[in-house]
Amino acid sequence: MDSPALSSLAPAPCSPIVRVFPSRTTCTPNDELAFVGGPHLWTEAEEVHISVSFSWDMQEAERLEKEWRHVAPVKMGGPAVGTRGDDFVPGRYMKVGNVITSRGCSRKCWFCKVWRRDGPTRELTITDGWRLHDDNLLACSEKHIRAVFAMLARQPQKAEFAPGIEAALVEPWHVDLFAQLRPSQIFCAYDTHDDLEPLRRAGAMFMEAGMKNALRAFVLIGWPKDTISAAEKRMVGTWQAGFMPFAMLWRDDKNTEQPKDWRRFQRLYCRPAATRALLSANP
Repeated sequence: MDSPALSSLAPAPCSPIVRVFPSRTTCTPNDELAFVGGPHLWTEAEEVHISVSFSWDMQEAERLEKEWRHVAPVKMGGPAVGTRGDDFVPGRYMKVGNVITSRGCSRKCWFCKVWRRDGPTRELTITDGWRLHDDNLLACSEKHIRAVFAMLARQPQKAEFAPGIEAALVEPWHVDLFAQLRPSQIFCAYDTHDDLEPLRRAGAMFMEAGMKNALRAFVLIGWPKDTISAAEKRMVGTWQAGFMPFAMLWRDDKNTEQPKDWRRFQRLYCRPAATRALLSANP
C-alpha cells in the first residue's frame, strides 16, 4: 500500500494553502485547511493542493480540480500522479503522528510503483511520529535505522510500522531493536514466491526473541494467473513461518472489482480469529 507525497509543492510558511483529498483514510489530516471533497461556500485560499494517493481516485481528483480552480490556483500531486517525494513535513499531507524517514526502494517488484516513482532507497531528515510509512526502512544505513528506533522510543504512543518491513533484510541487530521497542505488530510480506524462505528465517529470529504474538504478514493474492489453491498454500506457508497472514487482494489501476471467489477468499483471511481457526490444523 503507497504513502501521500507532495513535498515538492511545499507551501511557504503561513501561506493559506488548502490541501484537498479525494477520499478519506486513517492518514488524512483533519485540520481546518484539509478538505475531503469540494469547497465550502465561504472557503478562501491562495493556493490549493490536491493530494492523490490511489490511482482509482484520479477521476474524483480531476473532478475536484474543476471545483477548486474557482477558489484558487490548483496543483495536483501524490503517488497516483507519479510525484517524487522529497522531504517529509509532519501534518502537511498526512495526519500528525504519521511519519516518513526514507523513500524509495531498490527492489523492482513488478506490482509496485514505489521504485519507479521514487527510485532507490534514500534517507530523509528524521521527524517525530509513531506510525512509520517508510517504503523500505531496513534498506537504510545502520546509523539511520538506529536513529529512527530512538525517535520511535520517545513517542507518546506505541510504534507502528504501517507498510511493514522486508523479511529478506532482517538481521539479528534489527531484531534486538524491535525487541526493545516491543511494537504490538510487526508486518512482513509474502508477495512473490521467493519471499517464503526469508519469511521463515525472519520468523525464527523474531520468535527466538519472544515476539511470536506480534508477527503478521501481508500476503498478496489475486493477481493475473494466481489461483485460489496457490494462494491458500501461501497462507499456510506464512502461518508455518510463524506469521499471522493477512490477504491483500491485488488491484489494477482502475480498482476493477475482483471476482466473488477472490473476494470471499480475502474475507476468510483478513480476520485473525477466522484465519487462526482455518490454519490451526497446520501448526
